Amino acid sequence: MMRPMNAAAGAVALALLAGCASAPPERFYSLSNGMGVTEAKAPRAAYYIEVPAVTVPQQVARNQLVVSTGAGRIDLLEQERWSSPPASEIGQALSLAISGELGTIDVFRTPTPDSAPVYRISTNVQRFESAPGQYALIDAVWSVRLVGSSKVLTCRSVANEQVAAGYDALVAGHRRAVARIAADISKAVLAIAAGTPPTC
Repeated sequence: MMRPMNAAAGAVALALLAGCASAPPERFYSLSNGMGVTEAKAPRAAYYIEVPAVTVPQQVARNQLVVSTGAGRIDLLEQERWSSPPASEIGQALSLAISGELGTIDVFRTPTPDSAPVYRISTNVQRFESAPGQYALIDAVWSVRLVGSSKVLTCRSVANEQVAAGYDALVAGHRRAVARIAADISKAVLAIAAGTPPTC
């Protein structure tokens, strides 16, 4: 009796292993990996920035890539995933890109000297669209305010990048879109810090 039972158990184990082996591997993507590693373009700034948590639309607030595949249709890709939720990915990438552009550091949730100016940058992503082989789009409303001041500049940036086929190209397009939005924000911070009227 023992031999047939052992054989059956072994067959089940082999079937389970075969099923696991045949499952496609998961791939993870990042918007911030390598962002801001180049030397800052501006001299060391005499101020800091704060980049609080970014908000994104609920339908893309998940680790799986959400892609547009037709009019009004989206697909959730189980094997293609962000390394962290998109809000975190965008926030980290913006922080690194803006810090590198301005030659400063992001001090969100970090104590700073009382006399140091800190510019708070809030970002609300209203659209985060991914269409493989077509475009990667980020539509964001953002604001810059000197902490302690009631004056605030609120602007909108729409970055629509054409992309080639494949998910690597799609993610690269989103990275370019983040960089464009970061450049818009950096220009505004520079203008405010210089005391000139900022524009969107």
